[in-house]
Order: sequence, then C-alpha cells, then structure tokens
Amino acid sequence: MFLESTKATGWIEIIVGSMFSGKTEELIRRLKRAKIANLQIEIFKPQVDTRYEEDSVVSHDANSIRSTPVSSSGNILLLVAGVDVVGIDEAQFFDMGLVDVCNQLANNGVRVIIAGLDMDYSGKPFGPIPSLMATAEYVTKVHAICQRCGSLAHHSHRLSASEKLVLIGEKDSYEALCRHCYNMVKQNAIKNKEQKI
Repeated sequence: MFLESTKATGWIEIIVGSMFSGKTEELIRRLKRAKIANLQIEIFKPQVDTRYEEDSVVSHDANSIRSTPVSSSGNILLLVAGVDVVGIDEAQFFDMGLVDVCNQLANNGVRVIIAGLDMDYSGKPFGPIPSLMATAEYVTKVHAICQRCGSLAHHSHRLSASEKLVLIGEKDSYEALCRHCYNMVKQNAIKNKEQKI
C-alpha cells in the first residue's frame, strides 16, 4: 500500500529570452497573482544587479516587487522557511548551484519561478539557465522586438566593445536584435577589424 503525501507538489517554471523581452514583467505578474491567492512568496535577485533598486525587482516598464538581494544561490535556502512560491530574477548571474537549489525547493513542495537571459551577448548559453530549462516543468520563451527591423528578437547585442561576460546595463549598453540583424552586425564587425589590420 502506498501512502499519499499531503504536501503540495512543487515545480519549476522558467521565463527566458533576450533583454527587453518582458521576462521580469512576466515574473512580477506571476508573483503578484500568487500574492492575490494568499500564498507566501519570497523573491530573490543577484546582489550584482544594482540597476534600479537594491531591494526590488524592477521591470523595464518600471513595475516592481520587493526582493532580497543575495550573493550566492546557497543563501536562498536559508531564507525560504514557510514559503509557497519563490521568484528568482536575473538567474543567469547566479552560480551553477542554483540548479540544485531550485530542484531542492521544488522537491520540497515549493513553486519556483525563474527569469533570466538564455544567451549572453555573444549568443552562447548563459550560466545555469540551460540546466534550469532542462529540469523545469514549464519553459516560457519570450521575445523582444528587433530594434533594427521590427522582427521578433532573441539576441541581446552589446553596443560597447567590452568583452566582460557580465556587464550590467540598459538601453545604452544593449539592443535586442533578430537573428538576421545580429548576424549582419557580427559580420560587419569582422569586416571592420580586417580592414584595420
């Protein structure tokens, strides 16, 4: 005979896409709905993200919700007692331990909602996001609008010459591009380098 658990089943939801695609907006929407349902929620963001407010997750449209900045994924487990829903923004900036943290939370009956960039500025998978996408029950891919041609965009093109992987920025540092425009920009950059040599 099998005993049925009375504990709610947890799961992982992840919202991914390029910059300016509405990831944080969707995260905030889902968390506010959980609050309306009288669920206990806690929101986390990486301490490195200081663009808007230190203790809030803020979308590009200026919607916000209170959050706790943490320096590493392991700190999340220390701050979630009695929580029904955990939200995590800018997940790409966390260490790879975030995958285990999210799975542990879900295994303990917590709904985990994550938002993050799926690719870095060079078009490569970003941080723990690919592993989180693989283990999540629900994956939502959102798109921005290409700032050059108006098509659906899924690349975050860096406007500066910096090659640092983590460069916190806004519209002055990045633009959303479709595949075609992103590839054109990369080809033009290669041609310009060759001409300077």
